[in-house]
Amino acid sequence: MMQSELFLDVRYYETDQMGIVHHSNYIRYFECGRTDMLRKLGLPIEKIEESGVMLPVVSVECRYKVPARLGDTLRIVSLIDKVPMAKLVIRNEIYNPSGQLVCEGSVTLGFIDSRSRRPVRCPAALAAFFEEHINQ
Repeated sequence: MMQSELFLDVRYYETDQMGIVHHSNYIRYFECGRTDMLRKLGLPIEKIEESGVMLPVVSVECRYKVPARLGDTLRIVSLIDKVPMAKLVIRNEIYNPSGQLVCEGSVTLGFIDSRSRRPVRCPAALAAFFEEHINQ
C-alpha cells in the first residue's frame, strides 16, 4: 500500500457563515492530497502527462462524518492499495486536529491518450512504478 499525509489549514473562504467547511471543499482536499502524494513519490502529474497520458476524474465518493471548522489544521491521508490497470483508485481520509475522522472517500481516475483523448490502459512503465511503491 502507498500512503501519504498532507497537513492543510482550513481557510476562511472554504467555510460558510457558521465557520464550517462547505461540503464541496473536501473534494478539493482529496485533490491536494493525491497531488502531494504523487509529487512526494517523484511522479508529479505534469510528468505523467508528459508521457502522453492524462488522468481524468471518473468518479468521486465522499462520506461526511463530522464537520471541519475554520482554524482547523486537517490531516489528509491518501492511499493507493492496488496497481492500476484501466483506472487508478485513490482512497482518502481527512482528520481534524483532535484525530476525529471528518470524512472518507475515494477518487477514481481513468487513463486517456493525450492526443486522441481516447481511453487507454495504464501505461506499463506507470503500472510498474505503482507496483514497486505499493509492494514496499
